Amino acid sequence: MNKVKMALIYDFDKTLSPKDMQEFHLLKTLGYQNPDEFWAKCGKISQTHNIDGILAYMYLMAIEDPNMTKEKLIKEGSYIKLFKGVDTWFERINDYAVKSDIILEHYIISSGLKDIIIGTPIAKYFKEIYACSYYYDENGRALWPARAINYTVKTQYIFRINKGIFDETNDVDLNRSTKDEDKYIPYSRMIYFGDGLTDVPSMKVVAGFGGNTIAVYKKAKDAKELAQDLYENKRATFMANADYSEGSKIDKIVKGIIDTVAADLKLDDYR
Repeated sequence: MNKVKMALIYDFDKTLSPKDMQEFHLLKTLGYQNPDEFWAKCGKISQTHNIDGILAYMYLMAIEDPNMTKEKLIKEGSYIKLFKGVDTWFERINDYAVKSDIILEHYIISSGLKDIIIGTPIAKYFKEIYACSYYYDENGRALWPARAINYTVKTQYIFRINKGIFDETNDVDLNRSTKDEDKYIPYSRMIYFGDGLTDVPSMKVVAGFGGNTIAVYKKAKDAKELAQDLYENKRATFMANADYSEGSKIDKIVKGIIDTVAADLKLDDYR
């Protein structure tokens, strides 16, 4: 059996990390001791001026720190905390899959900031990081949003992974008709990890085309209830506590999916 690829696709905030990435350190540098004040201000800007919520937070960050640079944002990645087991997850699950001749590729699709994610110790494990980013001037200062990824925009990156069109500026090939046998990774070999309503469109795409989705929740009651809602309404095929350590529920679910894909591939040899 030839080696095949699977795609493991993750949201970031509250999926791999327990809170929004801006809340660990960045908002304090902008003068917000209570993150709720920043998000409330973003919400007011969004409603008053009819601005997309993601663009509103990117705008507010840029005007409140006129000297915000790419270098500063990358440094913010060092303050990010991860859920239990995330730091060793990628190597462990890669090693498990390769025993069945399956190569895992890991992707981020996030409404957070790409440069912050780049600054985290796990950035090296991702084939692509699709997240919000700024256009910087010649001095590295943030001038304008280059990419703003909201919950519906996230779905385009599912299609990019499916077709192997990773260049975000290449919309021609993305929208060109492609035969199923020529697609890079079929939806049936995708696993999408998300935590909330912003992940619903992506979950529906992956699950609707035969892939698997996992609703990740913290131990907090409200987070678990939201994951339960995603599961009961068939957005998520599984739900699990945000623990990526060896033997955890997520670990067992993903290994089970890998085993199922491997078994199906072996059966294909007899067809």
